[in-house]
Amino acid sequence: MRSIFFTCALAVAAGPLAAQPYLAKNRLVVNPLSGQTFEVIESRGAGATDIWCAAADYTRRAGLDGARKRLFVLSPLGPSKTQAGAKAVAYTLAPDERLLNTAPSYSVSVRREGENLSVGHAYKFCDVFIDDLLDRF
Repeated sequence: MRSIFFTCALAVAAGPLAAQPYLAKNRLVVNPLSGQTFEVIESRGAGATDIWCAAADYTRRAGLDGARKRLFVLSPLGPSKTQAGAKAVAYTLAPDERLLNTAPSYSVSVRREGENLSVGHAYKFCDVFIDDLLDRF
């Protein structure tokens, strides 16, 4: 009986943590929207590669990535759904038929619905951030 109670208590406690904001390695905030949908808050003049990096970092940290997984822009850069007065890009890993039929991206943009990159490709933009940070020291 105790183990059932403990398991239930742990599940209830873990639920809110899953919905907590995530601070990506490049210091951008990522807010979960639903299971495989989240938004990256634009700040400090972050560009498209910064935003894609944060999306890929969150995807990996949340255990949502996998071989050949793609990130799709669900809502281009615009008003945030989770933070008043902020701009954000919403991403999904579970695209509907309309998004799924969008051609893969070869440029990096956060201004068009359906833009998509593999998680691995987007995560490579994080390397640039780390390299720039190391060059400053």
